[in-house]
Amino acid sequence: MSKGQTVSPALMAHTSRAGAPARETAPAATVAGGTTAARPAVTESTVAPSVSSVQSSVQGPNRVVEPVQMTGSQAIVRALEELGVTDVFGLPGGAILPTYDPLMDSTRINHILVRHEQGAGHAAQGYAMVTGRVGVCIATSGPGATNLVTPIADAHLDSVPIVAITGQVSSAVIGTDAFQEADIVGITMPITKHSWLVTDPEDIPRVLAEAFYIAGTGRPGPVLVDISKDAQQGLMTFSWPPKVEAAGYRPVVRGHAKQLREAARLIAASSRPVFYVGGGVVKGHASEELRQLAEYLGAPVVTTLQARGVFPDSHDLHFGMPGMHGAVSAVAALQQADLLITLGARFDDRVTGQLSSFAPGAKVIHADIDPAEISKNRTADVPIVGSVKEIIPDLTDALTAEFEHTERPDLTAWLTTLRRLRETYPLGYTEPTDGLTAPQKVIARIGELTGPEGVYVAGVGQHQMWSAQFIKYERPHAWLNSGGAGTMGYSVPAAMGAKVGNPDRVVWAIDGDGCFQMTNQELATCRINDIPIKVAVINNSSLGMVRQWQTLFYEGRYSNTDLNTGHDTVRVPDFVKLAEAYGCAALRCERAEDIDATIEQALAINDRPVVIDFVVSPDSMVWPMVPSGVSNDLIQVAQDLTPQWEETD
Repeated sequence: MSKGQTVSPALMAHTSRAGAPARETAPAATVAGGTTAARPAVTESTVAPSVSSVQSSVQGPNRVVEPVQMTGSQAIVRALEELGVTDVFGLPGGAILPTYDPLMDSTRINHILVRHEQGAGHAAQGYAMVTGRVGVCIATSGPGATNLVTPIADAHLDSVPIVAITGQVSSAVIGTDAFQEADIVGITMPITKHSWLVTDPEDIPRVLAEAFYIAGTGRPGPVLVDISKDAQQGLMTFSWPPKVEAAGYRPVVRGHAKQLREAARLIAASSRPVFYVGGGVVKGHASEELRQLAEYLGAPVVTTLQARGVFPDSHDLHFGMPGMHGAVSAVAALQQADLLITLGARFDDRVTGQLSSFAPGAKVIHADIDPAEISKNRTADVPIVGSVKEIIPDLTDALTAEFEHTERPDLTAWLTTLRRLRETYPLGYTEPTDGLTAPQKVIARIGELTGPEGVYVAGVGQHQMWSAQFIKYERPHAWLNSGGAGTMGYSVPAAMGAKVGNPDRVVWAIDGDGCFQMTNQELATCRINDIPIKVAVINNSSLGMVRQWQTLFYEGRYSNTDLNTGHDTVRVPDFVKLAEAYGCAALRCERAEDIDATIEQALAINDRPVVIDFVVSPDSMVWPMVPSGVSNDLIQVAQDLTPQWEETD
């Protein structure tokens, strides 16, 4: 995403103390509101607005609140209520304490006390991913705020709408290295859509309304609102709805008609097109529109790691996940295509491999809400800026018009080739030779016994890839993971947030024994707040993906990857004892014949969290694999085994 220039809060505070309140100016507009810092970092096109006015897009029921005097802290809570927020995740501290007092009296907002601020951020992400609403997390100044940096960065890379509210030291001491002071606006500037520093309580309603608007529209993403302690304590006049300005921020929704016609012409002339579908289609809630277009054209579909479930795995036109650990049929579809119909994808290096050799014979149609993504990595022959929710139906209409005077492409041979590859090289695994359980089997059975209505949340590493490969996804918002950042510790708190947002679904946190030890303290949050997630620890007693690379590329020199948590080790910690200490149901499964019974036992327990220590083989690897930095044509289905490609017309 593109980033704007902003003013350091410390500099603003010094300027403000020297005279009149600081006011940042921008080339196109000035942000109103005294000491509120920074115009939005514009990540969308600045052409005509897609809505009649920004004012009409204030989130929530838009109840009218007549002017009433209250403190800034009361205004924060009241604004969240009027924005329709029902759940927040947070941890109090000195600089945010004034806000926690009125929060206690709210009957509309359920505050969930986390055990670490990182957990609050990831929980807000999980909540946003399953509900489609903006997630909210709250922290205090200094280390409380900096503990949110990882989930904010994660949300930025994966386009997840969250608003992080942080307390800041009083404006009079900003810039003096006061106790627990940190320039969190400056720290997060590169990883947010926009960050504010608020030192005037009168600005609070407008800033929060703008924050939710910016986080949830256009390309979704994280927004930070840092509020000084004196602004929380000061008096102000609250009214609702506020006048939202968001100067310079104008997301484009509808694709340009000329570009849509050009895209239709390219598709009509293609004999090997493929839909390259990214996470933007999930965020754009356009799964049904995608299905209709794919079936209308009859073209193959591949879904990236972030798009799993947006097109059903069971559909005949779905050829799997592309990329470093993608299916052979999906990788081949992109490499051999003559046209990529790219929807909400960003040509990530884990998909493209060596960029210069990616899809060498293909022209590119690239549709995305964020113009900064188009032609960033791969030049688009036809760029289309807008929401895929609008673009896909418009492209269907453009194709219909094109086919009125142009013959539809015959894709029979193309589909036959890809079906052969799908049948010849299905995803699979070999049983371990060390007598321990195959982790792939554990994860596959979790998916099969839970079913497509469950929610599956993974951290990062081998267990993440196996969860993407061996669970069958039939609907969007069923698969959550840390894709862009690859954050260890994401799974448990994100699953917690997903369960709060969607309490009627079974929610699994599928975690590695390394990732689990980053944030398992949130089991206490789950137990105390009656959030009965189910945690499957895929315990191979090592940092599995690092160990796999050491096996393949470092001659089996396992430098600092043994965690001593699994079979025939000291088991520090013992995950069963740890889970019991947190008041969870605790199970251990060490034999393949016990997998189903253990999962069924976990599915039957719904009054508290469940933790299962699945002891698995450390030697299992993720295949297929494209080694880093090489062409996707060199994909391996096992070590030193490359598919046999057939020539295509």
